[in-house]
Amino acid sequence: MGRAAPAPPTRSTRSPTSAPSATSRASPCRPILPTAPTCCTLTRSPPSARARPSDCWLRCPRASPASRGSPGPLSLPSQLAAQRNFGNKFALCLPGFAAFGDTPVYIGSYNAAHFELIEYRSSLPYTPLLANPRNAGYYIPVKGISVSWNGVHLPVSLPTGALDLDTRSGRGGVVLSTVTPYAIMRPDVFRSFSQAFDAAIDRGKYTDVVRVPAVGPFKLCYAGAFPLRKRPPTYDVPWIHLELQGGATGNWTLFNGNYLVQLPEALCVGILEMGPGGMPVDGEPAMVLGLKQLEKNLLVFDLDKMVMWFSELLDIRLFRCDIPA
Repeated sequence: MGRAAPAPPTRSTRSPTSAPSATSRASPCRPILPTAPTCCTLTRSPPSARARPSDCWLRCPRASPASRGSPGPLSLPSQLAAQRNFGNKFALCLPGFAAFGDTPVYIGSYNAAHFELIEYRSSLPYTPLLANPRNAGYYIPVKGISVSWNGVHLPVSLPTGALDLDTRSGRGGVVLSTVTPYAIMRPDVFRSFSQAFDAAIDRGKYTDVVRVPAVGPFKLCYAGAFPLRKRPPTYDVPWIHLELQGGATGNWTLFNGNYLVQLPEALCVGILEMGPGGMPVDGEPAMVLGLKQLEKNLLVFDLDKMVMWFSELLDIRLFRCDIPA
């Protein structure tokens, strides 16, 4: 691979016994009451015996897209803003949990049944969040995209500023959405991205991997003997890098589990080209990062500071993104 697998985040096995913050004390858990049906509810059930009784958690079935944190009117953050009790801090680790206020963040390893406190502020990279005056979306400052595989690193050829958010018109930029199943790119961005991805496949050391006809909504599909990684056991496929700017402390890499779609006839890239109907979110962004790209990532939002910490795919670190029953 082009680089070693990311190091595990810093963990602590100490018990989080500090008193709840003022935000936590003033923010009792209660069911979310959206204007449309949803199965997600807030609960005091902690993720482990070490959790504080006041910690607030959300339990969501996998098939509950209306509540999974996009900036739309039916999204989780919109529901929380309407409640006005949870402040401007929350963490998402989909499809496992959401936590609000100053709740500690826990993750679990594949080799252990217990969950541990993660010190995300010191161990995870972060990126600024950009404000769009035209809508309430969560935008990140992506300056470029590249694809790497087995020592080959190829930039996606885009004009300068192709991914920038125009704060006057509200158009462009890269926005997060959890009501969109897969990432979607504006046609000019998708064409350049598909060329770079194809080139990475062609220049890779596995010469029997070939492009095959599109399957369903997926235009980039491949067949052949993709090798398997041992840890974690998954396909060895290209990595997609979102190159961040504006004070971000690292780039956001999309590993296989955050874009690969396994179909009977092919392995496809879960990144789509915008269709004639336009983007499924407001503002005509250059790219939407969908639920597939956000799942099994620990994302910690501080909307007072307009910052988001991100773990990248936890599977690569051999961690789980779940809450035990």
